[in-house]
Amino acid sequence: MREDVSGPAVVQELEANGFDTVFRCVIPDEADVIEDALRRAGTAARLVITTGGTGIARRDVTPEATRKVCDRLLEGVAELMRAEGRRETPLAVLSRGLCGTMGSSLVLNLPGSPAGAVSSLRAALPVLPHALDLLSGKTEHTTASESGTRLPSKPTKG
Repeated sequence: MREDVSGPAVVQELEANGFDTVFRCVIPDEADVIEDALRRAGTAARLVITTGGTGIARRDVTPEATRKVCDRLLEGVAELMRAEGRRETPLAVLSRGLCGTMGSSLVLNLPGSPAGAVSSLRAALPVLPHALDLLSGKTEHTTASESGTRLPSKPTKG
């Protein structure tokens, strides 16, 4: 296994945006191992993030494993991440990363490069709090125009 350089960068970005990291592991690029790790992480956290394994190399099987454990896919989030990555490199379109729901958890596949992972995460961050609220059953919300205030773009700790 290669050294994980994206994970620490993603953790730092998440914590800077008010998220707590409760579980972190490095696993081999094997679909059944990834599926098991995703399921375990989903019991411990509402937001499950993977880095790496989203490309087109033979060993890149994270999207396949993610698809197997997710109830529903959120194509728009993955499209948003790729569009943001495209601003930095034309290679971003080769990412096959997915976003989906797994019970009341949200799963987000990020690219393996630290810059790509952080860029993709930053693109998705504004929608994550609302998505997590919806998954936890908080479906009533006031729009910014109705309340006259700006909705928060990041969760509060607590």
